[in-house]
Amino acid sequence: MSFVLIASSEVPATTASPRAVRDEVKARIADPAVSRLIVTAGPDDTHPDRFLSQVIAVLMRAERLDVEVGYAPDQPTETTAVYRLPHGAAARELAEQGTAVRLPLIRDDAATVLLGSARHLGAEGARLHGESYVDDHRLFSGTVSGIRIEPTRELPGLRARLEAPAGWRRLWRREPWYPGRAVQTGGSNLVVEREGALTERAVKRSTFYRHDVDLKLVCR
Repeated sequence: MSFVLIASSEVPATTASPRAVRDEVKARIADPAVSRLIVTAGPDDTHPDRFLSQVIAVLMRAERLDVEVGYAPDQPTETTAVYRLPHGAAARELAEQGTAVRLPLIRDDAATVLLGSARHLGAEGARLHGESYVDDHRLFSGTVSGIRIEPTRELPGLRARLEAPAGWRRLWRREPWYPGRAVQTGGSNLVVEREGALTERAVKRSTFYRHDVDLKLVCR
């Protein structure tokens, strides 16, 4: 096995264009001997999960999901929680020496990859008007504060639930998670937040679903 490193500090996800990330990833896997790409993130990286999702999206679009991915952030993140990964020195050791496991890869209809969390929200801070389904289960129809979506290590691959209204989180009865292969939301004022980054342009619908090729992620 041969691996190469790519650091989020080299191509900051908050400023780099998709083309810059694509070029960096493709340059590192151009050697056919490379079978693993290790994504690293230091203590000053504010959005390491976002960068990791961009890197894996490049592999997905290039049909190179045969390349294994290791993740070595300096601090715990939503992605390390979802996939039960370490951080710091233990993460680097696992990324270099661990075994890759085939896991469901969750993407959306904009060809972005979800590794930590996403939300379907109402534009400009308003409540979301519309409806949402997890597979055949109707999550809501009407008006809600939002929908939270997370990938899972286990099949069918993702889960979603309603979010508590602002200011009611301590009193709100925690809504159950609904697992599924896909979650689709449609609305009159729908905006999408991916890995903490909000896309302010409203869309009529958004779908997160399991990709037809699995992710090879180095896990323990």
